[in-house]
Amino acid sequence: MVKRRHEAGNAMAETAVSLPVVLVLTFALINFAIAGYASVAAANAANYGARVGSVTQGGAAAAAASAAHSALSRTMIGDYSVAASGGGRPGSLVVVTVNWTAPNYIGSMLGLLGGGGAVEFKGQAQATFRQEGW
Repeated sequence: MVKRRHEAGNAMAETAVSLPVVLVLTFALINFAIAGYASVAAANAANYGARVGSVTQGGAAAAAASAAHSALSRTMIGDYSVAASGGGRPGSLVVVTVNWTAPNYIGSMLGLLGGGGAVEFKGQAQATFRQEGW
């Protein structure tokens, strides 16, 4: 195929227009994947901690918090805080709450373009189990 002289720069112009859009969308997808990972890790840790606390016969809240911290110690993305309460007698509730934050890289990138949002993603996961007894 022979290119005409006036079409020679079209490919460069099209790339210059579309490449920034593709890059922003790619970074946004990665950013939301990081936030999703942090959310799922927090939910899994809360569930694991509440389950451990529900089968522990003494000190259910402490065991639940320790188990949730242990599950989160293997995650490399995000910051987490764990709170546990309840337990003590069969049938009582063991509640584990995990608050999480994950970095928002796209928000700071959009700040360079005049936009921007929150500096980090935040969320909370909570799990509740009944204390078992035998």
